[in-house]
Amino acid sequence: MDQTVKVALAQLDLTVGAVAHNADKIIASASRARDELRADLVVFPELSVCGYPPEDLLLHAGLRDGVESAVRNIRDSVFGIAILIGFPEYEADDIYNSCAVFEDGKVVAHYRKHLLPNYSVFDEKRYFTEGKDASVFTLKGIRIGLNICEDVWSPAPIAAARTAGAECVIAINGSPYELASQANREAEVQRRIGEARVPVVYVNMVGGQDELVFDGGSFVMAADGEIAFRAPAFDEGLHCVALTGTVRGVVPEAGQIANSSQDEARIYKALVTGTRDYINKHGFPGVILGLSGGIDSALVATIACDAIGADRVRAVMMPFRYTSNMSQEDAAQQAAALGIRYDVIPIEPMYEATITQLQPVLGDSEPDATEENIQARCRGLLLMAISNKTGRMLLTTGNKSEMAVGYATLYGDMAGGFAPIKDCSKTLVYRLARYRNTLGDAIPERVITRPPSAELRPDQKDSDSLPDYDVLDPILEAFIEEDLSVAEITARGYDRDTVIRILGMVKRNEYKRRQAPPGVRISGRAFGRDWRYPITSGYRFPTES
Repeated sequence: MDQTVKVALAQLDLTVGAVAHNADKIIASASRARDELRADLVVFPELSVCGYPPEDLLLHAGLRDGVESAVRNIRDSVFGIAILIGFPEYEADDIYNSCAVFEDGKVVAHYRKHLLPNYSVFDEKRYFTEGKDASVFTLKGIRIGLNICEDVWSPAPIAAARTAGAECVIAINGSPYELASQANREAEVQRRIGEARVPVVYVNMVGGQDELVFDGGSFVMAADGEIAFRAPAFDEGLHCVALTGTVRGVVPEAGQIANSSQDEARIYKALVTGTRDYINKHGFPGVILGLSGGIDSALVATIACDAIGADRVRAVMMPFRYTSNMSQEDAAQQAAALGIRYDVIPIEPMYEATITQLQPVLGDSEPDATEENIQARCRGLLLMAISNKTGRMLLTTGNKSEMAVGYATLYGDMAGGFAPIKDCSKTLVYRLARYRNTLGDAIPERVITRPPSAELRPDQKDSDSLPDYDVLDPILEAFIEEDLSVAEITARGYDRDTVIRILGMVKRNEYKRRQAPPGVRISGRAFGRDWRYPITSGYRFPTES
């Protein structure tokens, strides 16, 4: 007679370092999986006990004590269902990225991650020791092998599980979102299945952790490489899938298959999720931002409202002599449409006082970027004062294009605690604004269609200082995300002098980016933990004079 195991996939949002809280959430979810879903096994993501990635917290003796206590608590508290959890395992001077299966207070399986990623945003070789052995356990007659995240990106670990007798493999993951991440994961698992010929249950976490955002997308893939189940992206949930052992092997029951398209909707949800969790996990009562009437602040204000609700979002317009009536009208219109508190604080008196104080030192020199930066810094001072007084975190509104070339002011518009669109190019900002308006008008049409301007001098346009964004952004992407040379980028049809100029701007402004707040990572290479260019560098791009 065929044997069936009901497996609950616990796609959860866990918090790094909140060990006791995570343990309570794991125990509660296991109870739900047992009582409501009638599951035989509940599976949690990679390092679910401590959250992912814990970074140097792993080296703290207090975290070790907390993790070991939490693992014992979970083992001794969950009965009537098998439970698979991930946790850092300490043994003498070694730390392993481990998982274990408990059933009625007993350890029935134990596994240590074999492959430790050490590229992009991953730094696991700094902390963990590689595991060596396969692990297979039997539940209701079905032999189940274990893998952890990076293990499924190489043939050896799943092959070892298959050799040890596994009829299916469960892989627990802490796989962060980036463009095309879901398609890449599924393609890689499909390759492993083509080699091992066993179904794979892939469980991923959701939620934001500093710059990273995890999109879930947990799935089950049958031994023929077809998707049998896929959980919705970015949503917490317990999802049950039946695995039936037959004479032809283990067959997963067909279930819901959530959409996995990599479009603006998924990117926007990543930005909302990352912003929401950064605010809430830090315990901020709300946020504040400068609403200028431009596209960037308009999108950030909308993301904030979608993340935490309009009642927790405040906006301030800070006009100056160069601020157009159009900008003031559009900012007020959007604030009203979103239902957020909106204040207007002119900066003219602050600016004039600053210029007067500086006159004995600077004299009557011709205006230049100094005066433009003073405007931005007056605004930053006002916003930070409101942030300090109210406890609301200040959101910055700069995009990736600006951050790349330094089109931003230190201690001015770069001041703040979190940058929701930091990894979004200007062209993507426009696409996201148009997408969001398909869900309900939030951003005035004129904000989207007017030429972008910082409005720091008369009749200023971004194009005065930068190439058009449809030229700038592809060049930046080719350099930042693809590491292409000047010659390779020029071969794509771009003017060589323009390419050299843009790449030089990127190089010169690394010192600014080091002082920028964290923001949601959505691309294959964001400014932050996976961008490590030197500030002091004698390197010159080939043919650069």
